[in-house]
Amino acid sequence: MEGEDGGGGVDWDSLAEAASGAVGALVSTTVLYPLDTCKTKFQADVQTDQGAHKYRNLSDVFWEAIKKKQFLSLYQGLKTKNIQSFISQFVYFYGYSYFKRLYLEKSGAKSIGTKANLLIAAAAGACTVVVTQPLDTASSRMQTSAFGKSKGLRATLAEGTWLEAFDGLGISLMLTCNPSIQYTVFDQLKQKLILRQTRRNAESAGDSSPVALSAFSAFLLGAISKSVATILTYPLIRCKVMIQAADPDEDDEDESEKPGNSRPPKTMLGAMHAMWNKEGIPGFFKGLHAQILKTVLSSALLLMIKEKISKFTWISLLALRRYLFVSRKRIKTLSI
Repeated sequence: MEGEDGGGGVDWDSLAEAASGAVGALVSTTVLYPLDTCKTKFQADVQTDQGAHKYRNLSDVFWEAIKKKQFLSLYQGLKTKNIQSFISQFVYFYGYSYFKRLYLEKSGAKSIGTKANLLIAAAAGACTVVVTQPLDTASSRMQTSAFGKSKGLRATLAEGTWLEAFDGLGISLMLTCNPSIQYTVFDQLKQKLILRQTRRNAESAGDSSPVALSAFSAFLLGAISKSVATILTYPLIRCKVMIQAADPDEDDEDESEKPGNSRPPKTMLGAMHAMWNKEGIPGFFKGLHAQILKTVLSSALLLMIKEKISKFTWISLLALRRYLFVSRKRIKTLSI
């Protein structure tokens, strides 16, 4: 429908992909946010010089909120996290879809290989990180603040310089390989599953029309792909949380008075040094089970919702495209 392009050169395919991904991210982030807060505070907890941990396991964070009658504080930073998730996923899915389509057009290939897919996903991820890093830093500081003492987005960012708002940017750029691995695995598994289902339908009923993933299949593929990516990149994930964590001597006076507590490290080498000296090799994987639980559920829900609303999103954008085309045609007619 090139003749009816009322969007002035807008890439509608990429826009539909981005909108579906962003909505999926918004829903999954909100549903799983208390778990995300518990996970982040647990990861930021580093063993003291006396060998003690504030949190022995993930549930200790939850019960601390209950004990202090601060259950709603499990949602501290939710607004910032939702803004970050929406923008992040929109930029990522738009960039990924756009770069993928551009690659296929320029190369003349009918499908994209694994290596090219990884490069495209990494490029989209790098663009996303640069745009959303201040929001990522702010949301991490809010989540790791003492329960009931979290500040708003503007106040949190105003506590430091703009350079500090980009704490962990280097690690975040390195972690672009995480979604690259995840979505590459998901796409490859999805293509194989759809191809198998299409062939099965063609053999049984003679119907060779393309099929869509079921909600369960999308959930399962999302869980598998994210598990692989999380296990491979977890040490970097924990380093980033430690770097972005709120300062304990500012947010939890009772904890800061205890001996052995120190300011969180602000560099990757500092974080790794602290983990190695105080926790050893197990420290690099502390909270891995919590990370897998949260990220697998989040990514699986995101991809499941995205698959289910993508058709509705495309129809809505198609209607908008038609409306813009008709409006532009009327304006031209009136001007004549």
